[in-house]
Amino acid sequence: MTDTTIFPAKKSRSWAWLGIAPFIIFAVMFLILPTMHIIVGAFQNQQGEFTFQNIRNLFQPSIMASYWISIRISVASAFFGCVIGFAIAASVTLGGLPKAIRSPLMTFSGVASNFAGVPLSFAFIATLGRLGLVTVLLRDWFGVNIYALGFNLYSFLGLTLTYLFFQIPLMVLIVTPALDGLKREWKEAAQILGASSFQYWRMVAVPILWPTLLGTFALLFANAFGAVATAYALTGSSLSIVPILLFAQIRGDVLQDPHLGYALAFGMIAITGIANSIYIWMRTRAERWMK
Repeated sequence: MTDTTIFPAKKSRSWAWLGIAPFIIFAVMFLILPTMHIIVGAFQNQQGEFTFQNIRNLFQPSIMASYWISIRISVASAFFGCVIGFAIAASVTLGGLPKAIRSPLMTFSGVASNFAGVPLSFAFIATLGRLGLVTVLLRDWFGVNIYALGFNLYSFLGLTLTYLFFQIPLMVLIVTPALDGLKREWKEAAQILGASSFQYWRMVAVPILWPTLLGTFALLFANAFGAVATAYALTGSSLSIVPILLFAQIRGDVLQDPHLGYALAFGMIAITGIANSIYIWMRTRAERWMK
C-alpha cells in the first residue's frame, strides 16, 4: 500500500476565481453598492431618518406623468421592435432567403443593438430632422412635408421611432436562436396530420415560442425604459420622461431634493427589475421547451 493511498493528496487550490475577480469587483462597486445606496436613500429624509414620504411624493401629478410617458414609449418601442424583429428573423431563418444574408444581418444587429446615445440622436436629426436628408428629399422631390403632416422627431413618435433602431436588432439577436430551435420534425408531423401552415404556427410554433417572445418584450421594455442618453440628446427636456427628470435632479436643476431623486431611481429600478425578472423566467421556460 502506497503512501498516497493512506494519505490522499490534497487538492491544489484553484486560481480560476482570479479570472472573474475583476468582474466581481466591478459589479460590487458600480452596480450592487450604488443600487443599495439608492434604495436606502429612497427611504430616508434629510436627517437620515426612515420615512415613506419620498415614495409618497412620487405620486405627484408631474412625476406620475413622467412615468406614464416613459411606460408608453417603452411599451410602443418594445411592441414594434418585437413584431418587426420577429419578421426579419423569421425571414432569414425560415423564409428561404439566401444564407449569405444571415451573417451580415447578425453582424449589423450586434452593432446596431448597442448604437445609442448622442451618435444615434445625431443620425436621426441628420436624417429626419426639419432639415434632414430624408425630410428634404421628400419635400423637394415628392412634395411631401412630413412636418406639415404632423410628424415631429422631437416628440413621443419621434423618440419611439429612434428607439426602434436598437430595439429591432436586439429582438433579431434574441429570437433567431429560438427560431433555429424549432425542429423540422414538428412541422412535418403537423403536415402529416393535415395541419395547414397557419395551424402549425398557431397551435405548435407560437405556443413554443411564446415564452421567448413575451420574455424578449419584457427585456426590450426595460431596455427602453432605462435609456437616457438618446432621449436627452434628441429631445432635451421637452419630453419629460423619467430618466430625463432623474438626470435633471442629479444636476440640481429641479426638485432640489436628493432623496426624492433616490425615490425616482428606486421606482425605475423596481420597474426594470420586474421586467428583467419576467424575461429571465420566460427565458428559462423557453429553454426547457427547446430541450
